[in-house]
Amino acid sequence: MIEVKDLKKHFRTFKKEQGLKASIKSLFHREFVDVKALDGISLDVKQGEIRGFIGPNGAGKSTTIKILSGVLYPTSGYVSVNGFEPWKQREKYVKNIGVVFGQKQQLWLDLPSVDTFHLNKEIYDIPQELFTKNLDYFVKLFDLEDIIRRPARQLSLGEKMKCELIAALLHDPKIVFLDEPTIGLDVLSKEKIRQFIKKVNKDKGITFLLTTHDLDDIENLCQKITIINQGKIIYDDTLQKIKAEIDTKILDVKFSKALKEYKVPEGIKILNKGDMEIKIEVDKKKHKVDEVIGYILKHYAINDINVSNPEIEDIIKKIYSQSK
Repeated sequence: MIEVKDLKKHFRTFKKEQGLKASIKSLFHREFVDVKALDGISLDVKQGEIRGFIGPNGAGKSTTIKILSGVLYPTSGYVSVNGFEPWKQREKYVKNIGVVFGQKQQLWLDLPSVDTFHLNKEIYDIPQELFTKNLDYFVKLFDLEDIIRRPARQLSLGEKMKCELIAALLHDPKIVFLDEPTIGLDVLSKEKIRQFIKKVNKDKGITFLLTTHDLDDIENLCQKITIINQGKIIYDDTLQKIKAEIDTKILDVKFSKALKEYKVPEGIKILNKGDMEIKIEVDKKKHKVDEVIGYILKHYAINDINVSNPEIEDIIKKIYSQSK
């Protein structure tokens, strides 16, 4: 569905010192610099896949999405999305894609969302039968029968995002670009959005490319992730492979009674501690997890011990640091 090879995007900008003197000087002489937003990335996404595309701010995520959606021209490289070269075949291409930006909206705030849906019907030239079928399907899936008839300005953030998703999907796009679709939403709304995406992906086979800073989105939706940093791809594989490669375990230990002092084997990192609980990190290269558990059970009265992997965010931070 998406094929990207050696994609580069360079922006030319200029540097200016602060102050009036520097501003006047810049009118006559400017020092230009080239910024490499994308520095030769390659990417393949299969049809029907939900791919996580993550990275820190300024990593190149938005630039990539804008090129894939046909908004930006690349400096060089090859891009094919559903057989189209986005920026060259834009008019035909955009009828095959959907785009949802968590911080931007396509809803007309003073109109009911259903009016935006009918406007999109005309813009995308959606046949009446398909429009009615899809609108009924999405509205029932989100349980929005009454919501879509209220002015969008009166809707909650979660309700607006649901309507944004419907607006982006009415024309049966082959691929949808989701940029921070759950940003700012409460836990319940986030879960409903995730369930909606999984259901639509399963029922209609739509491919989703998801950018997010919410790692729960990644864990709940994506089997494969691509991590970008400083304009380069630093990881492109399954989420499970990242978890399998980590060399630490987290032990959350709950004591039977309050303790003022306690000891752990030498070299064990204490992440958090309290009178009734302690959380430690075990480096598997230095200690065996069962031996650490045995030590704790021998020396303390325990209510519970939970063994888990580090947070995905911590794992990704480690990959970032290794890529520098």
